[in-house]
Amino acid sequence: MLPYDLLALDLDGTLLNSRGDISQANRNAINRARTAGITVIPCTGRGMIESAKAISAIDQQDPVIVAGGAIIACPVDQRTLHRFPIDETLVAGATATLLEHGYAVLVLKDRLAVGYDYLVVQGDKGHEIDPVTSWWFKEMNALVRYAASIFEDEHPEHTVRVGACGISTGFRPIQAKLASTYADSLCVQHFQAVTSRQHAEGLKPGETLDIFEVFDARANKWSALMHLAGERGIEPTRICAIGDEINDELMVGSAALGIAMGNACDKVKAVAHRHAPSHDDDGVAFAIDKILDGAW
Repeated sequence: MLPYDLLALDLDGTLLNSRGDISQANRNAINRARTAGITVIPCTGRGMIESAKAISAIDQQDPVIVAGGAIIACPVDQRTLHRFPIDETLVAGATATLLEHGYAVLVLKDRLAVGYDYLVVQGDKGHEIDPVTSWWFKEMNALVRYAASIFEDEHPEHTVRVGACGISTGFRPIQAKLASTYADSLCVQHFQAVTSRQHAEGLKPGETLDIFEVFDARANKWSALMHLAGERGIEPTRICAIGDEINDELMVGSAALGIAMGNACDKVKAVAHRHAPSHDDDGVAFAIDKILDGAW
């Protein structure tokens, strides 16, 4: 009998390689895990529409955790099963802070509830979205609405994330301000964004393009996994997780078996129990086979 019932699997930098594809080796390994009785749950920072291609590629029937843990959804009938929305007052405060620093604000919605993905708040100065965000919206076929003020939002109760995209160093003072102002009410983080090669080549040495994210303090991948596992009667001691980025740290560190990809950031590697090869070397398939043969 295998020691695990549930495998939580990050997408970008984990299941997806650097070209944004899922290798046949990883697909085959997921099928082997399912055949062995392990429930595979994708857990991603992407929204539902942004995850659709990957979810389809692995023929996902069980729920998925998207928007960094803020939403649990059914990929079959497109229902939101659970979510952790952000309080309207906190959304307004985070939006105001980002606007003050010159960023167009990306307000992620529960598309299954409101019919679109992002409300972009541009402020009275009309801040434009950056080229990477524009490229991402087009690549993902995201449905986007625009507003000058957050108070034009017709669906404030359906906000699950507030964010922006830009050079990493610009987010440090914003993160510090929001963390001190709202203390334990918000989760604030930023990490390297998925970009096209063209955008990456345009950066100066030492620069990265980051996605900045603000969530309700309850919203993270591990909290969503605990909710889902509780409904299914799965104990935390029966969960393994694979990830690479800062939004995987709690999930990897809390799982009974936490696995860091070879390309993972230092914080994830530090909390992981095991390390797999990189996302370009079929690290997910390697880890699954280690689990299935009892080595891990």
